[in-house]
Amino acid sequence: MSKAANTRLTILQKAFELIYTKGYQTTSIDEIIATTQVTKGAFYYHFKTKDEMGIAIIEDILRPTMLEHFIKPTEASENPIEDFYNMISYLLLEDPFLQVKYGCPVGNLTQEMTPWNNRFSEALSELVNLWKETLIKAVEKGKDSGLIRNNVSGEQVAFFILSGYWGIRNFGKLQNDNSSYLVYLKELESYLNGLK
Repeated sequence: MSKAANTRLTILQKAFELIYTKGYQTTSIDEIIATTQVTKGAFYYHFKTKDEMGIAIIEDILRPTMLEHFIKPTEASENPIEDFYNMISYLLLEDPFLQVKYGCPVGNLTQEMTPWNNRFSEALSELVNLWKETLIKAVEKGKDSGLIRNNVSGEQVAFFILSGYWGIRNFGKLQNDNSSYLVYLKELESYLNGLK
């Protein structure tokens, strides 16, 4: 990786950490520059505006993470009932990238940014829709293999999983512990077993 590419990635990683812990709107460019220890010139060489940097965080930090931990496990699923549960359990209880007290970074940015910035809305919507469509395909695959009832709607399952995941992340954030995750996972397991 070139020095310029490495500097850009460092800015994005440090900026993401600040935004994840403090929020996008309360994180200033000056804070990002101070944390990354780059010059203003170096920052503005890579990003014309804070919002341009924010979109780059979605594309270069959040997208690869979602592809690795949300999309690939769903695409590779042979048994959606077990694999959906295992994936959500991992994301809630084990994934080191996601912290209870800060919630879901995609959910946070969606709540904070989409009401006033269409570019954020489009980039985040693309990511979420990719996960949703992957969940739907996995349900259809499960139906074809006889693991899921034929009358189950893949779209309904996908929305249920997405909304449940985002919602329980917010409860964890409010309580700053994962006790609500454990309650949610029991009900999720029951729901998924009901799809058989």
